[in-house]
Amino acid sequence: LDEDVSVVVAHMLEARGFSAVTTRDAGRLGATDVEQLEHASRHSMTLVTHNRVDFEELHKRYLAEDRENWGVIVLGRLRPAILIASFLELLNRFTADEFRNQLFYG
Repeated sequence: LDEDVSVVVAHMLEARGFSAVTTRDAGRLGATDVEQLEHASRHSMTLVTHNRVDFEELHKRYLAEDRENWGVIVLGRLRPAILIASFLELLNRFTADEFRNQLFYG
């Protein structure tokens, strides 16, 4: 999860059997968006953020440069309890491989 996503979301995901790594837990607070996506891609992880504008551009750049990533999920800025429902819908609908090189909105 990007640092703009509440760590509560990570706890809620883990309680439902999903693996979630926060930026804080990964020791990556303050890293740039590019660095965050590169880190997630290097570790075969889908990046979750609220930062729609920057990550849409970054995703387009990755595609244009034929660079692979493990997907980006842009979530609305809602309370974690409300946010988790749409997030879980995405996670239950697609496999990890189907997130590769995709941009999703939840």
